[in-house]
Amino acid sequence: MKPKMTLKKIAAELGVSISTVSKALRDNPEISQENRDKVQAFAKLYNYRPNRVALSLKNQQSRTIGLILPEIVHNFFAKVMSGIEHVANSRGYNVIIGVSNESLSKEVMNIDLLVNGSIDGFIISASKETLLNNDYQHLHGITDEAIPLVMFDRVIHEIDCDKVVVDDIQSAKNAVGTLVQTGCRRILLLTTKDYIHIGKLRTQGYLEVLQEKGIPVEAGLIHKVNDLSDFEEYQPQLERDIHKIFDTFPDIDGIFAVNELYAITALNVARKRGLEVPEDLSVISFSNGIISRHSRPSLTTVDQRAVTIGETAAHMLLDRLEGREEGTPFETRVIKTEVLERDSTKKVKLV
Repeated sequence: MKPKMTLKKIAAELGVSISTVSKALRDNPEISQENRDKVQAFAKLYNYRPNRVALSLKNQQSRTIGLILPEIVHNFFAKVMSGIEHVANSRGYNVIIGVSNESLSKEVMNIDLLVNGSIDGFIISASKETLLNNDYQHLHGITDEAIPLVMFDRVIHEIDCDKVVVDDIQSAKNAVGTLVQTGCRRILLLTTKDYIHIGKLRTQGYLEVLQEKGIPVEAGLIHKVNDLSDFEEYQPQLERDIHKIFDTFPDIDGIFAVNELYAITALNVARKRGLEVPEDLSVISFSNGIISRHSRPSLTTVDQRAVTIGETAAHMLLDRLEGREEGTPFETRVIKTEVLERDSTKKVKLV
């Protein structure tokens, strides 16, 4: 059985560029007749059929980009979206948005639907189900056909494309370090399951700080939340879980939550247990969304600079579309974060 061919493989086999292969398959006169014949004969030999996604994107420039988000209600993704739209509109592009709702099948469907609308390129943050299943075929399909793609936040390292991230390990270390500096010694971690890479990296940052400060690591103080469903569905169970942890470890004095929804749930538990925040318990989270600013008390958070992430992702994609030389190495740009101290933590003191 002959191996499955892609534009990238044909280009490598024939020693030409992906662009040359793509144009030759469309019989573009910019390519010499000799090269067109060679590419077309090779494609026929391996029964290669141009990907309909690639054809839609390559045959015309619509000046429209596709943005696929895992969810739309999360303030972080809303801010990223605003950054992308600001840059795209300022450079003469429109943005069409698809929402996967954390579903692999919806992510695939959104790609197909947007492609049929003549999208020039994609900006994507992977759904939880995509990460859980390790199913990246639809994303490999995009890059194999040399379609511009930028991933942000939940990036997949196996995909060859530009990426925008924050330093999740160092950002988590800064957050947990803030708790330690305020005197916390028994710190509960509320994190995601390890298949979500950002949660795994933030867990690593938590562990590194405790080890550096000589604070014992207790498995019972690391809670990995099963949050595949909507927040309204898993929140009551998370609240029950936190109560049980406090029953076992009543002297918890700090909580590090990898997102603000977990942190707000922790504040609810503290209130029900009669704990004063931050006098009895300090809480810090990621995101710096609307909830963080307007909760009572207001949450100390890691500001991920979501708007900057969106602006950076948009510039990277549009630079690819507007003629950066083919073969330019893919980049991973790291956006600097900042701990914003509010009312849910005590004032930092030197230890």
